[in-house]
Amino acid sequence: MYVYQCEDMLESVFTAIYRVYEEHRPQDEVLLTLDDEPHLFAEHIKVEKDPERSEKVASTLCKRFGMEDYERICLALTTPDMEKAQAVYRTIASGLALQKGCAYGRLFENLGDTMVCRALKLARNAERECGHLKGFLRFAELDKGALYAQVKPKNNLLPFLMAHFADRFPEENFMICDEGRKIAGVHYKQGGTEEWILFDGRMDMPEQFAEEEKYYQNLFRRFCVDIGIRERANIALQRSLLPLHFRKYMTEF
Repeated sequence: MYVYQCEDMLESVFTAIYRVYEEHRPQDEVLLTLDDEPHLFAEHIKVEKDPERSEKVASTLCKRFGMEDYERICLALTTPDMEKAQAVYRTIASGLALQKGCAYGRLFENLGDTMVCRALKLARNAERECGHLKGFLRFAELDKGALYAQVKPKNNLLPFLMAHFADRFPEENFMICDEGRKIAGVHYKQGGTEEWILFDGRMDMPEQFAEEEKYYQNLFRRFCVDIGIRERANIALQRSLLPLHFRKYMTEF
């Protein structure tokens, strides 16, 4: 048994997958793990991320399986599940093992394979939360005009949120902070070139809200209260449509 001990990040897992094929390991004798626990009678291999190898794996996945399945693989790796690396590896290996390769968009069709089924479940879980956050995330305008938002997702979705809002707001400077993981994404609009980067470490709000922002936040809260019909309140339905863990950073709550 060959145990590849990865860091909990996409680049490290992709590097491990590259090394598995580079070193010609038998598929059934490979285990990708995110912990340092020893396994009896196994060769343990510590994997550090290698941007070049990781990029080659990403390019191959896009070409062989298509962007939709590649994004699902990436989404599965955003979850906190400790077995996600092995599930993703076995899913990729099963697709590459087909004689003519897996058709576009069909990497996750073999649900009879428990690892493929697990990887798809993880991807759908992350995709569902990402879709919710795209609608529930609230930006506030700071006193110098930049936009600021906070989230605390269960999955590591900040790169997906940054890409989405960079496309939606290319003319804005904005920051999104993941309070749970203490990371932040910053989008710059400079001379017509829109780009975003990620920072590690706690990122506190650097400025105060604009005066108009405070006014409109209060106005929005009052609006949400006034349109409600107290006698017809359905708390259970509200929680099913808008779970409690999304509400902490929403203006109306």
